[in-house]
Amino acid sequence: MKKKNPLMLLIGTLLLLIFVAMLFCFQVRTTEVAVVTTFGEYSRSITNAGLNFRLPLPIQKVYKFDNRLQNFERKFEQTTTKDAKNLLITVFVGWKVSDPKTYLERFNGDSVRAEQSLENLVRNAKNAVVGSYNFSDLVSPDPSQVKFDAVEGDILRALQGPAHDTYGVSIELVGIKQLGLPESITGKVFERMRAERMRLVQQFNGEGEAKAIEIRSEANRKRDELLAQADADSLRIRGEAEAAASKDYITLEQRPDLAVFLMQIEALKTALKDRATLILDEKVPPLNLLSGEKAPSAPATK
Repeated sequence: MKKKNPLMLLIGTLLLLIFVAMLFCFQVRTTEVAVVTTFGEYSRSITNAGLNFRLPLPIQKVYKFDNRLQNFERKFEQTTTKDAKNLLITVFVGWKVSDPKTYLERFNGDSVRAEQSLENLVRNAKNAVVGSYNFSDLVSPDPSQVKFDAVEGDILRALQGPAHDTYGVSIELVGIKQLGLPESITGKVFERMRAERMRLVQQFNGEGEAKAIEIRSEANRKRDELLAQADADSLRIRGEAEAAASKDYITLEQRPDLAVFLMQIEALKTALKDRATLILDEKVPPLNLLSGEKAPSAPATK
């Protein structure tokens, strides 16, 4: 029994230390913030993770809140643009606790009550911001004309101040999740989009026709240049040939027998080039050349 007494004393001491630590210490995780109250009155806020000290109940009480980003989504409801057009729009909000004291006092740490209060704040901010933009800034056949980023940024800035000051929460992000049109204006929107598309088609057709005319004109100009150059080359070559032929005619006029002989040679080449078989009198020119007879002399030119 004497050997067990030190062990029992050690165990009892450890249990007492654990009990005292549970009474005087508490742990705040990295995903939490906490508020400490003293006799029900606010004492301090804890936003950093770690081990903290407190007085035991009922003197001090610790309230812990989830500090991770939470998503809240508004209902799909109608709003009006600056140019008096109706839209159906859904907005989502990412929020987290930024002021634990205000959050505790307003909602007693209840996130459901917090989102119910945020719902009215988001609705008012969304209606005010969308009401400052035209319908074409949100619905347009031209993507470059859509101003979703600007609308979301304006809603975010409209929410951040009141949400922090009134509810103790920080609005981290705002986005447009869904956009729709009431049946009363859907047909008008489609007609406007169709008219815009037809305008673009006519514009592209006009640009294409103008380009085609330009290409055809350039092709015709080049064709005319080539034809003119070809005609000039043809006249030049024909003139050079006629000049050369004139020189040959002068030579042949001086030697008419040579001219007849050359003509017979050419005729003979033409007749026999395809291995043709001809049955003719060998004295018929130009076949008389094959028998060795000379071409008859042409009469002298006077």
